Amino acid sequence: MLKIIFSLIILNVICVAQPIQIPILEFSPKEYTCYKSGEEIIIDGKLNESSWAKAEWTDDFADIEGSLKPVPRFRTRAKMLWDENYFYVAAELEEPGIWGTLKNRDDIIFYDNDFEIFIDPDGNTHNYCEFEMNALNTVWDLLLIQPYRDINKAAVHGWDIKGLKSGVAVYGSLNNPGDVDSCWTVEVAFPWEAFKEIADIDIPPKDMDRWRINFSRVEWKTEVKNEKYQKQINPGTNKSFPEDNWVWSPQGVVNMHYPEMWGFVQFTNEVAGGKKISFVGNKEEKAKWFLRQVYYLERIYFEKNGTFTDDLKKLGLDMQTVTGYLLPPTIECTTNMFEASLLSDDGTIKINIRNDGLTWNSQIKK
Repeated sequence: MLKIIFSLIILNVICVAQPIQIPILEFSPKEYTCYKSGEEIIIDGKLNESSWAKAEWTDDFADIEGSLKPVPRFRTRAKMLWDENYFYVAAELEEPGIWGTLKNRDDIIFYDNDFEIFIDPDGNTHNYCEFEMNALNTVWDLLLIQPYRDINKAAVHGWDIKGLKSGVAVYGSLNNPGDVDSCWTVEVAFPWEAFKEIADIDIPPKDMDRWRINFSRVEWKTEVKNEKYQKQINPGTNKSFPEDNWVWSPQGVVNMHYPEMWGFVQFTNEVAGGKKISFVGNKEEKAKWFLRQVYYLERIYFEKNGTFTDDLKKLGLDMQTVTGYLLPPTIECTTNMFEASLLSDDGTIKINIRNDGLTWNSQIKK
């Protein structure tokens, strides 16, 4: 019933909450192979199980806009594992002054320094979850029906991940400006059952399945006043300086709600520390990215003209080669809706996108 309600909402909303932005990066999401844990993982934030020692770290986090921006002041990196019951995420956040103030579940956690996890199991950019936590282990979990750019009031704040486990370990002291801290580490266990609500795919994932996932860290500039940490105030605006956003897979835009830019996580049945499994790409993702350019341009055209168009010249689409697919794309549209597609060169698969950003594959019977 939940999915049916979401579909009805999506089909009947044509207004949007945010103007479209085109990411300033080439399409090159990060990739990670997630191995199985060989033991029980105790969620206490300490990462002291041997499986965590064997799991690889991600690349260090970068600015959300990518290499055009400065390298983050503090190092952040993450690891992933899984078993038959949970998807595990761990992270290490370098921090000389660890602090936190928010203590109630579903507080807006990014008002503190935080660590954030975004998960889109089927990779269609709809029905994905966002999770945030601070150094006090206060959590905020919510479900996004669609990115904010595609629908008004798209977040379901009352959605809770049943059976969620989280833990934090502080290496230093919390809310104590009198010393210099090292880092804080986090562990999160997401029960697979939570994702069955939002995706019609195999859950737990099968060997070599890929999900779209990203991580973000919000970091505020702080100073010490009256023996307490507080956000630095910009004298020009009399408000706190904007937060820094550091991420695993750069977005190319200051907005985490561009799921098409998130990283690819490939699950393997191999146990961490055992046989090395290489990441295997999928040519469909390049086709989806090409259609995403159609989506961006259609949205911009609509903002200027109040209608969509099937005229590729009016869109100014760059007709680049898409290996394995036939060009030009097919576009069908009305004033308020459009659907674009690419057909594989063997005529068996069609990749589709529509005006609310949803992507899907169609099998063609011959």
